[in-house]
Amino acid sequence: MYLRLHLLLLSGLLIAGSVRAQKNNKLSTNPALVRLIDGNLRQAVNQYKVLMSKTPAGVMPRSYTAGTDKLETSDLGWWTSGFYTGTLFYLYQYSHDTSLLREAKDRLNLLEKEQYNKGTHDLGFMMYCSYGNGLRLLGDTSYKRILLTSARSLSTRFNPVVGAIRSWDAKPWHYPVIIDNMMNLELLLWASQVSGDTSFLHIALTHANTTMRNHFRPDFSSYHVIDYDTATGAVLAKKTAQGYADSSAWARGQSWGLYGYTVLYRYTHDTKYLEQARHIAHFILTNPHLPSDKIPYWDYNAPDIPKALRDASAASVMASALIELARDVSVEEGTGYLETAQQILVNLSSNNYKAVVGSNGGFILKHSVGNIPAHTEVDVPLTYADYYFVEAMLRYKELAKEK
Repeated sequence: MYLRLHLLLLSGLLIAGSVRAQKNNKLSTNPALVRLIDGNLRQAVNQYKVLMSKTPAGVMPRSYTAGTDKLETSDLGWWTSGFYTGTLFYLYQYSHDTSLLREAKDRLNLLEKEQYNKGTHDLGFMMYCSYGNGLRLLGDTSYKRILLTSARSLSTRFNPVVGAIRSWDAKPWHYPVIIDNMMNLELLLWASQVSGDTSFLHIALTHANTTMRNHFRPDFSSYHVIDYDTATGAVLAKKTAQGYADSSAWARGQSWGLYGYTVLYRYTHDTKYLEQARHIAHFILTNPHLPSDKIPYWDYNAPDIPKALRDASAASVMASALIELARDVSVEEGTGYLETAQQILVNLSSNNYKAVVGSNGGFILKHSVGNIPAHTEVDVPLTYADYYFVEAMLRYKELAKEK
């Protein structure tokens, strides 16, 4: 009875609109950084025109191998397939360059069939980052229908006994759930908001609560993979697939958790999600292995620190999340989050990480890490690093405009 009432109350908030419970308008932004961001975004527009010219029909850009000058692409069912169009929409939002819009809409049509894909947990990444941005900017009602169908498809992967959305279907896992899944919940939260269907909200909140209970250690670092027993919902194993070790803190996974719970608070106004985001932020920002430039090593427990590879994608996700989280807390605490985000944006804007226009296969950022244990996408540009970098820069500009 309590859960039903709780869902109805939260649903009312969602239908009313995802307005922050506490909007912090007293944060100070840096005009010099805004100018740097404007320069970055202008260069990003030109860089993505290079990427547009290199990307074959029928696929999406994924990464780039400098040694062979080879653009790495993916099919439409791969988890990163929505980031290219999402970044194009963001860059169109900034520049109003219609060539970017045409490319975004053309590539979006390729993704349409994925709304029926029930074999992946990543429809949030694939469809909300792409169609969601398209709907926000263009208001095309067909995009709304596609997103609602996508949410229904994602919902089929939820197991009420486990209380979570299944990640992979492959053996030897029984019912694996990865921290990355926190990023796919926004599709369900949005679907509940626009449709009034509380089943989406129930799945999103149950998954978030199960993840909060089982994925996090006492210091609020996160395991990568939790494997569950489908008969009882019991935890069978706590593992990693992309981190250094089962017990380590894989950097991008920590950023996924930070971002995911910040989004949960935005939609629900439930302070337990805000507290979870703050705890995760504390773990990251006080970590003795977080470099002074705030661009994380690929794993906070990598054995070869300080020689370990950095991960620009983990930094980009972190920066975007911190800019939002800064607005939901006190001015003092928010200022600390914003200062870290500023450091990340400045350092990602340096020649160490940001590519010269015409290089890097057309991607904006260099030096991301996909999966070191599997020896794939190691120290390369990645499409999602670009997406969250552009998102973070636009969020910072929006914050600056409010002053």
